[in-house]
Formats: sequence, C-alpha cells, structure tokens
Amino acid sequence: MYAIIATGGKQYTVAEGDIIRVEKLEAEEGKKFTFDQVLALNDGTLKVGTPTVAGATVTATVLGNGRGKKVVVYKYKRKTGYHKKNGHRQAYTELKIEAIKVKAKKSAKAEAEVAAE
Repeated sequence: MYAIIATGGKQYTVAEGDIIRVEKLEAEEGKKFTFDQVLALNDGTLKVGTPTVAGATVTATVLGNGRGKKVVVYKYKRKTGYHKKNGHRQAYTELKIEAIKVKAKKSAKAEAEVAAE
C-alpha cells in the first residue's frame, strides 16, 4: 500500500515504514503528525482524489529537525568586477511513516436507505 501526500508545496510518495525528509514542520521530535492531504491511495486499487481522497490520512512520527547541505549561490558579471557569493541551508523535518488509513465508505445502497428515511 502506498499514498501520495502533499506538504510544503511538494508531493511525496510514501509507504508504511518509509523515512522521508519534508519541508520544516512545526512539530516536536517524537510526536505524531497526521497528513490529511492525501492526493492518491493504492491499496490494491488506485483511488485518486478530487483533489484529496475523502477520509484518508497518513500518520508519521517526527524523528527530528535539521538543516540540509549548503548550496552555494554565486553571482558573477564579467568585465564589471561584480561577484557575490551566498550560501543557503534548507530546514527540514525527518519523518517515519507509521500508518496509512482510509475510512470505509458506506455503500450506495446504505446511503440510499438513509436518504429514504
């Protein structure tokens, strides 16, 4: 079973037991974090959301927060003596995916009975 979740303006394909790094989340180390923006879910059959899958959640444990490797940004213009060097380290949160859950949807027959009453 796998799911596609959206967080931090990016999409991640996750399965139970995966360890992923996402854009920094406001969560403490060791705490649980739940993603409710599940864009697609595959549990034998593919369910694609419009835009999200109703009732689907992904639960993860926060392993820690950190900063990535430095990316050097160097600007240079020839013949003018202009050059500028900057660096950037992106903050991230490391997560371990614990569970992918989807609430069972009522059948069309059950919904019709409730609507009839």
